[in-house]
Amino acid sequence: MLKPNTNQKLTLQELIAALYQSRIISTKQQQQMLAAPLSRDDQDKHPLILIAAQNFRSITRPAYELTLEQLTKWLAAECGQPYFRVDPLKTDVAEITRLVSQAYASKLQILPVEINAYELTVATCEPWITHWEHELARISQRQIKRVIINPRDVTRYLIEFYGVSKTIMGAVSDTATRSLNEIQNFESLVEVGRIEPDANDRHIVSLVDWLLQFAFEQRASDIHLEPRREQGKVRFRIDGVLHQVHEFPIKLMGAITSRLKTLGRMDVTDKRRPQDGRVKTLTPNGTEVEMRLSTMPTTFGEKLVLRIFDPDMLMKSLHELGFTKHDHTCWQGLIANPHGILLVTGPTGSGKTTTLYSTLKQIARPDINVCTIEDPIELVDPHFNQMQVQPQLDIGFATGVRTLLRQDPDVIMVGEIRDRETAEVAVQAALTGHRVLSSLHTNNAPATIIRLLDLGTQPYLISATLLGIIAQRLLRTLCPLCKTKTNLDRQAWADLVYPYKTRAPKTVYTSRGCDDCRGTGYQGRIGIYETLVIDNPIRRLITRSAELEEIQQAASKQGMRSLALSGAQKVADGYTSLEEVYATLATHRDEEDT
Repeated sequence: MLKPNTNQKLTLQELIAALYQSRIISTKQQQQMLAAPLSRDDQDKHPLILIAAQNFRSITRPAYELTLEQLTKWLAAECGQPYFRVDPLKTDVAEITRLVSQAYASKLQILPVEINAYELTVATCEPWITHWEHELARISQRQIKRVIINPRDVTRYLIEFYGVSKTIMGAVSDTATRSLNEIQNFESLVEVGRIEPDANDRHIVSLVDWLLQFAFEQRASDIHLEPRREQGKVRFRIDGVLHQVHEFPIKLMGAITSRLKTLGRMDVTDKRRPQDGRVKTLTPNGTEVEMRLSTMPTTFGEKLVLRIFDPDMLMKSLHELGFTKHDHTCWQGLIANPHGILLVTGPTGSGKTTTLYSTLKQIARPDINVCTIEDPIELVDPHFNQMQVQPQLDIGFATGVRTLLRQDPDVIMVGEIRDRETAEVAVQAALTGHRVLSSLHTNNAPATIIRLLDLGTQPYLISATLLGIIAQRLLRTLCPLCKTKTNLDRQAWADLVYPYKTRAPKTVYTSRGCDDCRGTGYQGRIGIYETLVIDNPIRRLITRSAELEEIQQAASKQGMRSLALSGAQKVADGYTSLEEVYATLATHRDEEDT
């Protein structure tokens, strides 16, 4: 172990020597690091950063990369102090920045990370410097718990946490100097000074920029801005699960919403009606990202949701989205047809748009005219001719399809079939020799046929035009860093694949949860699919308006693999856990039973 050196900083030489004595680096690596010249800038850097910059691998079995995070874990173990990884989503920024000033934390290069009534957890990258502990315990009136973190995180979060806190205080302070009163929601109290800041105020601009960058960094798919009586909540949806990120004073929430509405070219003055907009921006690494904005009036003001669309998803093949070989073969055969209707179904947020866009991207060629009518246009693509639904101009899905039919299209994509009129014009388009792709909200593929009948579409028209249906869901995938083998619950497996006789896998996985996945055990998502090809037996059932159970039985005989079976395949392939498949399909099964 490293020898304690009270109130002295770590040196490069002692860390290299300790790594060598721990048999983590070789003699050659030790000599190479000691011989490397240090620039003036390097002399100010923490020694762990300099060691990590060598990009060495350990000489242990198994070997691992000596990244800054791995070296920090090693340092914590060597010093006998707890290792800590900062999760901004779980940090009460407002409370820790209120208790410990930025000047004090920056001077000592410490970062308060957790707080409760009795204890203040403080992170540092210098394990032997302890002179501040007694003073901070007195100031905070709490016991101090010391933890070791990545030295880059100390610098980064000192700027980020205190920068956000200072920006909020600045915006509130600027607002308090105004003399106008404004009622900003249905339950506002008329208070002197309760003014919404200017959306173009430098503090608000900074807060919005930080919020967007933070969302990109955390892989969020949605940002929720939710006003409440005193505080506005900010939540991110990550891998399908909502996480609370921050709370803003309510007077700032309205200004942040107004700033985003301005960026989305929405009517900032109209807060009584729902609105939609879009923003195109750049991530910190230079990638273009599109966001869809949607507002909704609530009791305490406007709620705003930003849906973030990852452009890389469009570049993925159907196999990368999660299509099995069977589903891929079926879908490729269906989209090769020159005319007819193809439907993608599933609940909101199940990846229908991604599947439709990926399919269109595959179909689009210079000799084909691909046109879409959407509400709203979710991803702008130069290969398609895209039209937006605009109810205020009497342009709906049905009207849009009629317009597209006069544009000499080969392929038409209708964002969603919501009513009888849209279903009928989609059928007419297919009858006149066009390929039509669209989406519906149904539980599974066979139920889509019943839904079309409920909308009032004639059975013989459905039978004549419908080519196939694909139903889908998204499953969270296991975190690769904490994924471990586990024993299979054979009864649960049998219940999942029933009535199919599918052999149980020899190996299945679960996950413990780690810092990288925030203890959830999952990182990323993958699709599961249920593909129904409309063949002659099913066409005959449609023509006579058969019951759902008959259609499901015919689909199973035809070879359709259910969502549950697709989920079981993902478990067998090691992508996800049995528990995740059950959790994702539980609502679906309950709705079917009902």
